[in-house]
Amino acid sequence: MAASNSDPALDALFLPFASRALAWPAGPVLFLRAREGAAMRQFPLQQLVCEQSYRPFADELQRAGLHVTADASALPARYALVLVLPPRQREEARALFARALSLCADGGVVVASITNSEGARSGEADLKQLAGLGGSLTKYHCRVFWSQSRSATQDSPLLAQWSALDAPRPILDARFRSRPGVFAWDRIDPASALLVEHLPANLVGKGADLGAGYGYLSAEILSRCAQVTALDLYEAEARALDLARHNLVSFEAQAALGYRWHDVTIGLPEQYDFIVSNPPFHTQSRADRPDVGRRFIAVAAESLRPGGRLYLVANRHLPYEAVLNASFGQVRVLGERDGFKVIEAIKASASARPGKPAR
Repeated sequence: MAASNSDPALDALFLPFASRALAWPAGPVLFLRAREGAAMRQFPLQQLVCEQSYRPFADELQRAGLHVTADASALPARYALVLVLPPRQREEARALFARALSLCADGGVVVASITNSEGARSGEADLKQLAGLGGSLTKYHCRVFWSQSRSATQDSPLLAQWSALDAPRPILDARFRSRPGVFAWDRIDPASALLVEHLPANLVGKGADLGAGYGYLSAEILSRCAQVTALDLYEAEARALDLARHNLVSFEAQAALGYRWHDVTIGLPEQYDFIVSNPPFHTQSRADRPDVGRRFIAVAAESLRPGGRLYLVANRHLPYEAVLNASFGQVRVLGERDGFKVIEAIKASASARPGKPAR
């Protein structure tokens, strides 16, 4: 699932250097929540260490020949320049600002860029509160701003407080661990809850959870379906997958569990007896992307054995029927509530003709 070619926040991030308001350093440069784009190519790409935990963006960066890591905190280096594209979720963004300052060398600079519609002014105020503000520019409906990392001028107690804002924590009476920034991080998503209500107890064999998040659907399957022998969790966000690994540890003796940091839209490497999914239907910028859900459905059809079953929950208005009927032998709606629908789709056997919805 490729990133959009239009990325105003990324374009704005490099403006202070293009305009010479800031000097580009000679050594390594850390780029947190990095995304690939033309704006960065005016600078030496070999200097960049790109942290990106979202697999489609990480894959794009790697294809461009950049050094990519899912967690720069594991590296010993401190950087004269740390670039940041903060997320929309404010607790997560504040924690990222604190981590950017902790990874910046004393006297170095942290530079961030946010679109106006995603909290540019509040992001600028947050960085200013932590470390003071060195300057700012506005362009492309974005605000790019920066601070110098000096231990003498930082608010150390606030830095420590914000560093912990996105730490994993117990949720739902300690049944799960989650953290800000993960999808539906502090609750059970109502679409996933509806899907669970309609899952049969007779799921058998090897299954997959596409877009597994922190592991709620997988935990419900393993709790309800004793004949499931293996379950692979596919998740594009490494931060969520790490949580799922923790949340399912009690099921490891019951079934073989696989954790795949993977972009589902490029296809799956294995075949399955059943697949469940609450697929994403928008980008990280909240724009509707029904093509992503359609691709999840097509990939599920390719990856199911004949007679295998897909259980899918989706917004009722999304146009998935054409790809479902083209890809499966039987399709039926199991239930609807609060604008969501649960669909069961059964893959045809080799001798059957797909595309005929069940009555």
